Amino acid sequence: MASHEGLAALGVEGASAAAHALSLPAEAYGNDPRLEVMWAMKAYNHAEVYFNLISSVDPKFLKLTKVDDQIYSSFRETFKDLDVKRLKEEDLKSDKAKQTWRPFCNQFEGIVEDFNYGTLLRLDCEKDYSEDNTIFATRVQFFAVEIARNREGHNDTVFTSKRAKS
Repeated sequence: MASHEGLAALGVEGASAAAHALSLPAEAYGNDPRLEVMWAMKAYNHAEVYFNLISSVDPKFLKLTKVDDQIYSSFRETFKDLDVKRLKEEDLKSDKAKQTWRPFCNQFEGIVEDFNYGTLLRLDCEKDYSEDNTIFATRVQFFAVEIARNREGHNDTVFTSKRAKS
């Protein structure tokens, strides 16, 4: 995962360029390494904001999208037995998992903004984002897993542990 120092090195101009670059279609790029840094920066910032949010607000009251109910019901219908508390990489990345995730995610095209953008997802929801506890996922996968964690009480540990330290 990208470090604060690496992201901060981009500065305001870099952040502005990143915002513009990330709004262009993928076809506008070859294999530009700067783009990877920009995507990492955007994904890291999203992860940091989300973790701060579940650390500050009781997760069971959070609404992440306008269609949380639809995402959650479809997610639990499709992934009845998925342990969202402690995901394994193969839960998202194996060939079998991809065959199930692909149609699940695609049903939210045009419903969830940037549904297929890359984002960072914690594997073990009781731990912070770290290199060993983070996997790259699509935005709708992130929403599905985190909405389930919030509604099923799995993110309560982050909230209560941060409150106890205050």
